[in-house]
Amino acid sequence: MNQAQETNQKQHGNTFLIVLATIGGLTLLGLLSIFALFFFAFNSFKKPVLPNANRIGVLEVKGILDGSDDYLKYIRQFQKDDSIKAVIVRIDCPGGAVGASQELYSELKSLDKTKPVIASLGNLAASGGYYTAIGARKILSNPGTITGSIGVIMKLPNVGTMLEKLGIKLDVIKSGALKDLGPMTRDLTPEEKAVIESVMHDIHRQFIAAVAESRKLPLEQVETLADGRIFSGNQALELKLIDHIGNFNEAIRITSKEAGLTSEPELFYPQKDRFMSFKQLLEEEGANTLSSIVNHFLLKQTTPQPIS
Repeated sequence: MNQAQETNQKQHGNTFLIVLATIGGLTLLGLLSIFALFFFAFNSFKKPVLPNANRIGVLEVKGILDGSDDYLKYIRQFQKDDSIKAVIVRIDCPGGAVGASQELYSELKSLDKTKPVIASLGNLAASGGYYTAIGARKILSNPGTITGSIGVIMKLPNVGTMLEKLGIKLDVIKSGALKDLGPMTRDLTPEEKAVIESVMHDIHRQFIAAVAESRKLPLEQVETLADGRIFSGNQALELKLIDHIGNFNEAIRITSKEAGLTSEPELFYPQKDRFMSFKQLLEEEGANTLSSIVNHFLLKQTTPQPIS
């Protein structure tokens, strides 16, 4: 056999191995997908729960609060389920959208009229996270929990100078002087700034009023605390912004007492859509892989500031 034939044979062998590995990989991926689907489907069957069972629903509010639809769905589920006697809202949230915070606050207040709602603050429950917490009848916090930040903020980036350097020009055609309020391509006019400040001031007043009503504090007292500052759990207790110092287990004990439960309760965490959870898992793995690649080339990433 000459050298050309040997080279050709090796190339065919390598091609065969690549095809075989590809088929094997696709087969393995298919089997894993089928296994995952059967796993999620099998676990989707719920055990029957007696109506008189003593269960405490746990609503976890974590991360930036950019929407409330899922949380409202879980609250409705708690409300309709007779086996759930009370609810703990476990909060680890730096804040978020005003509307979402207000919706959670009002829904938790409504739920508390029929079932006790207790808020348990984790590492952080500030701004919209604290707004959510005051919907509960009692609030527990760790001594070092960061909370408070009773305030409103809006950040408007201005990239006009950068676009100008790049030779990019934006023409705006509008029906009213304030239709493009808060532009990214120029500075605010005094009139625009006044309008935005007026809206921020009104939302701030709503936040202050909600804290005063929920915590049964004089409006003037809350106003002195509502400059956006943060508090530790111990400080918040002294200022009557929370009720007790205690961890999640203590929250369970207090919630059981508020609901009149005489036996050890079962904690119920609402189940997310399992197929959607599987999709999110795949997306998360992809995001983690991309993040690892990016971090390999970056010395340090700056941490984004929490929004309020």
